[in-house]
Amino acid sequence: MGDTCCLPVSMGRVKSLIQKQLPGAYVLSLMIGDNEAKDQYNGFFMPINEQLNFACTIISKDPKLAGGFHAIGFSQGGLFLRALVQICPQAKVQSLISIGGPQQGVFGLPRCITHSPFCETMRKLLEMGAYESIVQKRSVQAQYWQDPVNREEYLKYNIFLPDINNNFEDKKATYRDRILSLDKMVLVKFLNDTVVVPRESTWFEFYQDGQDEQIQPLKASNLYLEDWIGLKSLDAVGKLDRLECPGDHLEMPDGYFIQKIIPYLK
Repeated sequence: MGDTCCLPVSMGRVKSLIQKQLPGAYVLSLMIGDNEAKDQYNGFFMPINEQLNFACTIISKDPKLAGGFHAIGFSQGGLFLRALVQICPQAKVQSLISIGGPQQGVFGLPRCITHSPFCETMRKLLEMGAYESIVQKRSVQAQYWQDPVNREEYLKYNIFLPDINNNFEDKKATYRDRILSLDKMVLVKFLNDTVVVPRESTWFEFYQDGQDEQIQPLKASNLYLEDWIGLKSLDAVGKLDRLECPGDHLEMPDGYFIQKIIPYLK
């Protein structure tokens, strides 16, 4: 949100760090759009499912990814990459690493970590009402807004998150099966995260229904207990790792990345 595929101080730096630690590795940083400006814009305003289709097309046309690959998503990119695994058969992901990704959505206006007019527009749209039809269609962040106090509205009007999390009674078996195809799912939570609210969403945890104070542990949730998307099955065979990182949102030191994340890419 607010970043692009290739900024030298952010995603470009991560790409260089991986290449330095893993000489010869092929690293693709997905650009959603024809250029970096559109990539930034689309992070706020291109519907998530359209972004997923765009990414799926890129991956399906890249012969270097045909045999499988590791995938790392930062912030909302962690959520989107997980969804990509579920809806894109061509994405043969081995290790899926979500760094600060709001897997259970958010319930709180995301703080703008860059001075972007797009971010301010997004916040104004959410203030109009996240479940208003025009907001759902225009705001990416509204599409992973989960109101624990109004669950019926969330299920009825949110056009992305309830579906990809298999929240509906009619479960999509492929969503679960494709998650189970992973060799490893890694979820990183920032201990002082002020952007993802609640921060526990990065571990697939969220507020208990009907209030916005108490967090329901993952293993107490129906999502886990009934194995809606395969998390319980992954966990049972040691394929679900949940890591903690000190600091605020995406404040991950290079040393932590090298020590904790790089081993999953080998």
